[in-house]
Amino acid sequence: MTSKFVATIVAAWLCGGYAMAADGLTSRASRFFPAETVERLEAEIRAKGMTVFARIDHAAGAKEAGLTLRPTVVVIFGNARAGTPLMQANQEIGIDLPLKALVWEDAAGKTWLAYSDPHWLAKRHGLGAEPTRIVDAMAAALNAVAKKATGSD
Repeated sequence: MTSKFVATIVAAWLCGGYAMAADGLTSRASRFFPAETVERLEAEIRAKGMTVFARIDHAAGAKEAGLTLRPTVVVIFGNARAGTPLMQANQEIGIDLPLKALVWEDAAGKTWLAYSDPHWLAKRHGLGAEPTRIVDAMAAALNAVAKKATGSD
């Protein structure tokens, strides 16, 4: 195990199940309960012309396994017009596309929304300067969607 991995696990444990400063992760507090945040998120994604491909309810999966988990939902979404040029530059970015957003409730009952920053993803996959316009547009769209979904606009 790397020291960075161990530090992330320790930070997640100390922070009640999540690390607030994970590399490339943008987290935003929501004014709404998790279910409403997810609904608002999906509505904003569609309003921006993107497709919602899936909703994964981790808490429901935990319940089916006889375990408990506070509300934790991943929404998978994207737009081929934005994602395809990035994959043309480096197909390995396909591991991070389509985009994902996580909505969860922390131990104090606060709702959060998090997603990977497209600039960080571009850097991670060594995309260079060519797709900068697309990455900037993706980042702006995600920021706008997150603000609306969390009520922080």
